[in-house]
Amino acid sequence: MLVDIAKSPSAENSAIRLHASDNVAVARVPIPHGTELRVAGAAVAARDFIPAGHKIALREIPAGEMVLRYGQAIGRAKETIAAGRHVHTHNLGFEELQLAYEFPSVEAPVPQPQRDAPQFLGYVREDGRVGTRNYIAVAAASNCAAHTVEAIARSYEGETLPDGVDGVVAFPHGDGCGHAGGPDVELLRRTLSGVLAHPNVSAAVIVGLGCEDNQIEHYLGRGGGARLAGLTLQSSGGTRGTLEAARREIARFIGRAAEEKRTAAPASKIVLGLNCGGSDSFSGITANPALGYCSDLLAELGGTAALAETPEIFGAEHLLVRRARNREVAEKLLACIRKYRQYLGRFEGSFDDNPSPGNKAGGLTNILEKSLGAVAKGGTSRLIDVYDYAEPVTSPGLVFMNTPGYDPVSLAGLAAGGCNVIAFTTGRGSAIGFPTIPVLKIATNSDTYRRMTDNMDVDAGAIATGEESVEDVGRRIFASVMEVASGRRTCAERLGHKEFVPWRIGPVV
Repeated sequence: MLVDIAKSPSAENSAIRLHASDNVAVARVPIPHGTELRVAGAAVAARDFIPAGHKIALREIPAGEMVLRYGQAIGRAKETIAAGRHVHTHNLGFEELQLAYEFPSVEAPVPQPQRDAPQFLGYVREDGRVGTRNYIAVAAASNCAAHTVEAIARSYEGETLPDGVDGVVAFPHGDGCGHAGGPDVELLRRTLSGVLAHPNVSAAVIVGLGCEDNQIEHYLGRGGGARLAGLTLQSSGGTRGTLEAARREIARFIGRAAEEKRTAAPASKIVLGLNCGGSDSFSGITANPALGYCSDLLAELGGTAALAETPEIFGAEHLLVRRARNREVAEKLLACIRKYRQYLGRFEGSFDDNPSPGNKAGGLTNILEKSLGAVAKGGTSRLIDVYDYAEPVTSPGLVFMNTPGYDPVSLAGLAAGGCNVIAFTTGRGSAIGFPTIPVLKIATNSDTYRRMTDNMDVDAGAIATGEESVEDVGRRIFASVMEVASGRRTCAERLGHKEFVPWRIGPVV
């Protein structure tokens, strides 16, 4: 896709055409007005200033004609756009496209673990899953216990824990009471159950007020056994009494966690969550395709790569349908899109509400353009299965989870599904992490990597300069995933990022 792009900008390499049919190119560097360019052998003069990451028309695009990027339609010209003009929100419209779906006609095989696969050092759990961290989790059943679980976790700050115990971390949130009964409470329970029984968690405490909708008995009755304790403020002496009671429970949990040791496990035990946030136009050129290459490597080994963010596959879902393992999986994916459209409709929303001001400043005009770059995180592998939010992920290979595009909520769903590492691409820059899961940050451009070096783990910007290929960076990401799975701390971990936001879909009553 990117060939002979020299590091220094010139007439031949300042703009990147991504597909032979594209009528726009992407500015690799800021292009001043009047600059003479040569793109794919054709000359074009910039008639506007084109910011880095933004689109320039390669020929005249008549009003009403589709604008193409990646060889795919990203919207219709609102007016006639002359060659060399800046193409963005002022002259490119959004509309829902009528996509043609190519359903699979044969059943594709499910990937199997490979012999002699690379290994990492992790914590093997009783159910066969493997943790990449070894935490004690303290989760609030409701907002009424959020302060207390934070106080419990803070009480361990400065304490020296035994080797192999990564820490005591809190899961506070603002939900759990005032819910309408039904799907909303069920979704919260599925999310909390997933983070409490996560392979990166040695043991956990669930703390409630005592009278909320989300009762702790729901979790205690699900077979948590010796690895789960439950307390309520109303029966444990209030905030201070509950803190002291929780510390007594945690003391025995820490003793057992200290006895758990990292042992060799195959790459097939990696469940890699794929997420992007603060995306820019380079996301679909550098970091996302490179992460897609890493995803393909993992899927080939029998590991799992979990794509997410339903609004950010909208307009590109036909590419995933074509790669589905069978018709049933394809239909499950399309059902996610339909249900999400209905969900947005209840609030008079649109999929195109997704691109943020930062996304647009980074050159992404609408959700179609954003989605076509976002799906690249899933590589080229077959789509093996589709999961609802926070459902346990059990299939190897590439899978999809129905989550919002909002980063902390998407990460919570992936975590509850069992992802033991998360790879997160960002163009504008993101600092998000998760309480119990390492989040590996991959910068789409070298400028963001340099500006936020404390937050970024991998620089994928060298793809845009031609210094590295997508495959080169993909292999580096895969190596980083394996190192992080074995215990190397990510930037988000070192900075103490522990964001946790469940998805609340229903009304407050």
